[in-house]
Amino acid sequence: MSVLGTGGVIIQGITGREARMVAEHSVTYGTPLVAGVTPGKEGESVAGVPVFNSVTDAMGGIETEIDTSLISVPPFAVLAAGREALRAGIRRLVVATEGVPRHDMVKLLAEARAQDVAVIGPNSVGAITPSTCRKIGAIGGDRPERAFVPGHVGIISRSGGMTAEIGLTLRRAGLGVSTAISVGGDDLIGLPPEKAALLLQSDPCTHIICLFGEPGTPFEEELAQAMLAGHVTVPVVALIAGAFTETLPEGTAFGHAAAIIAGSSGRPSIKRRVLADAGGHVVDTLDELAGIVTALLKDGYTHAGD
Repeated sequence: MSVLGTGGVIIQGITGREARMVAEHSVTYGTPLVAGVTPGKEGESVAGVPVFNSVTDAMGGIETEIDTSLISVPPFAVLAAGREALRAGIRRLVVATEGVPRHDMVKLLAEARAQDVAVIGPNSVGAITPSTCRKIGAIGGDRPERAFVPGHVGIISRSGGMTAEIGLTLRRAGLGVSTAISVGGDDLIGLPPEKAALLLQSDPCTHIICLFGEPGTPFEEELAQAMLAGHVTVPVVALIAGAFTETLPEGTAFGHAAAIIAGSSGRPSIKRRVLADAGGHVVDTLDELAGIVTALLKDGYTHAGD
């Protein structure tokens, strides 16, 4: 199956500066970006892609079936844009916007769950499947092949930059990626690591998962529980950043909005321990990560569906 779908892709907010750049890079890479949406801009084009006033207009004006929308609009407009996509029947939303009001995101995620629509983000650089040249978002920039080549390693990362760093590390080790997902750096996201792992595991091309975690949130602990329960069975190699944060005052934010330690919650040492106890391979460096993944693959591990 395809983790990121197979239909056409649209960008809501395509005439914005960053979205224009993403559109150009996506088209060059080969992603089936078939339309853009910006109210009042219908008739224009970006990177050869037609712009429509609404998602409904785009779906009616394009023959290709559309299954994914990249939302790249100001924070205050994300809820309205997401609802518009849901009403139009879009099955997958990738929210690039950072700083979305929490109450808006709560509403959007609840409405998406009620319709069984997948949401990646907010505050996500997107996701990529190199084997099909499907790139949703800014991930990989203008030359995704520098970091992402086809292979059997799934990547889940709370950091957009580290998504690419892991991909580059794997490529240099002679390995490749099935699908890489930047789940987003906020504490309220649509596809936390546990759900992302289950999604990647459903793809026979994913033999191993590499996880990059950060301080804050119970996301990594929830993944460990899913591993212990036997729900996540693909081997997990985890790099958890931020050990130094445990020496700083409680409640200090470290970069991403969700990277806050409160009491015992969100401590990197706890995340490392529970993942190891659940059978995960916890590493300290990118080089160690590449070595463990290489060894696991040489040991002959393949997905149960192969």
